[in-house]
Amino acid sequence: MESSKFDYSLPADAIAQTPLTPRDSSRLLVNEKTILHKHVRDLPDFLRKGDLVVLNNTRVMHARLNLFKESGGAVEVLALTELPNEQWEALVKPSRKVPSGTLLYSSENQPILRVLGDRGAGIRIIEATEAPLRELMEDYGKVPLPPYITAHLEDNERYQTIFADEESSVAAPTAGLHLTQSVLDEIKQVGADIAFIELSVGLGTFRPIEANDISHHSMHEEEYHISPTVWAACQEAERVVAIGTTVVRALETAAVTKVLEGKSDLFITPGFEFKVVDALLTNFHQPRSTLLVMIEAFIGDGWRELYSVALAEGYRFLSFGDAMFLDRQVV
Repeated sequence: MESSKFDYSLPADAIAQTPLTPRDSSRLLVNEKTILHKHVRDLPDFLRKGDLVVLNNTRVMHARLNLFKESGGAVEVLALTELPNEQWEALVKPSRKVPSGTLLYSSENQPILRVLGDRGAGIRIIEATEAPLRELMEDYGKVPLPPYITAHLEDNERYQTIFADEESSVAAPTAGLHLTQSVLDEIKQVGADIAFIELSVGLGTFRPIEANDISHHSMHEEEYHISPTVWAACQEAERVVAIGTTVVRALETAAVTKVLEGKSDLFITPGFEFKVVDALLTNFHQPRSTLLVMIEAFIGDGWRELYSVALAEGYRFLSFGDAMFLDRQVV
């Protein structure tokens, strides 16, 4: 299937640069028999007793480090995944100008890390020099906002969900950014249950499709963890409602592999048979993204009409933007 099928025109002024306050004031396009225009605070109205609402409680690391070569040349490092030997996978820019063995320094001329081998696809191996990299990220790193967000974020906690727990991601599970404690309380009041899983958001989620044919796209692995208790609850639920595409990937990976903890390279494309997730709260995604391919797998090519309506109605797109609620039973 051609990747151009998942292209659409996204005006720059439709990309949300700042999050709304309160979080649940974001708009919500609901794909019922007719399209409804609501707000995220109305989400409980579309849930019912017997639903299980599943959230990704990963926390975003301070994974972006702006460092310097000994010559003074600037180098940006985005730490991705911790390896067993205290080394990390990372994106390094400009990678071609950073030979293996290069030592990188802070702005105070403190040695921070060394760039090592090349794993292909722009991924390098890095290792810290003086302390564990997680400690160095806290001292020298920043929360890595997506490159299309150019406005300054006053409060880094707005790029974390209110239920974020262990730091393991380099991007937020953005659908969860909309939820407030009030919404979570109302979800329980309608008789639905809430459960948490963890998928460490990384390249598998945000790397765009560059191949002309989506079958040639290689998904980067992302770690996930689902407790046996949550998995059992998914089997017993009348309807599983995923908050975000990362939850979909984790749950459907477990269904395919029969493994509740590991690494997922699952690329959900049209024709995929969903075994767990029945409904989905999700943001509006970038053109030619694996997330948009997943949306077509979930509801068919009707996503084009939904996106067209959203653009015409002034919805805000991407990470700090508005959301959709999609129920496969309605399609």
